[in-house]
Amino acid sequence: MKFKTLLIALCFISTASFAQDKVKYSKEEKQKMDNYLFNDGFNTASTKKVSTIILKDGSVQKGYSKSWVKQKGQILSITIEDSATRKVMKFDAENIAEMYLFATDPEKAKKASLFISNMRNYSTKKFRKSTTDAPIPFENQTVSLKNKKESRVFLMQVINPDFDQIISVYHDPFASQTATTGFVGAPAFGGGVIKSYYIKKGGKVIWLHKDDFEDNYDFLFGDNQEFMKKYPKDSVKWDYFSFLIYTYTEMSNG
Repeated sequence: MKFKTLLIALCFISTASFAQDKVKYSKEEKQKMDNYLFNDGFNTASTKKVSTIILKDGSVQKGYSKSWVKQKGQILSITIEDSATRKVMKFDAENIAEMYLFATDPEKAKKASLFISNMRNYSTKKFRKSTTDAPIPFENQTVSLKNKKESRVFLMQVINPDFDQIISVYHDPFASQTATTGFVGAPAFGGGVIKSYYIKKGGKVIWLHKDDFEDNYDFLFGDNQEFMKKYPKDSVKWDYFSFLIYTYTEMSNG
């Protein structure tokens, strides 16, 4: 009986110590961490604006997007019509280094509507990223889709091009979102958080789902002890993911 009581006491002390070690953030800090800093992911390409394809041999092709072949939303090949000669050409992802497309107006309009329909977006996102006229960057990457399929070469949209020096984040066209809350006929006021991305660090590309975030936290950030001390895995959540990538990059680059 005394042993059992002692064991319970030790467990209580251990739990209390763990709770004391957990970093607390102010309301203002949490609001900043909740900001969504990635670019929006797009799944269409304008046929009216000139796309740019940079091949691995360094040559540049410019033309209008005509069609593409995809697997799970990721691009295996693209066909364009040359903007000067009007010649139709098909390029496989394995031969392309980079690619720049433009989103279609219908997709931008749909994203604008989704932005407006959730009140949470007003405090966490930037509307202009849903309606951007800027070229959308894609990179050649060898990936195992959802960490299950045989690795293949795809062209994947980079959604953190302004802070991808160490960790690159790629759009997952099949990603789901957390459930929204609200009333029928009124804007939602919660949820809408993207649940998965493709991540590249140190030459390794993985599919990262929110359920596996904690298991991969050390892989993502463990080589920066200053960051780990300020943002330990037990003190943050998946909703802060873009902020964490951005801040880790800033702290690592000094």
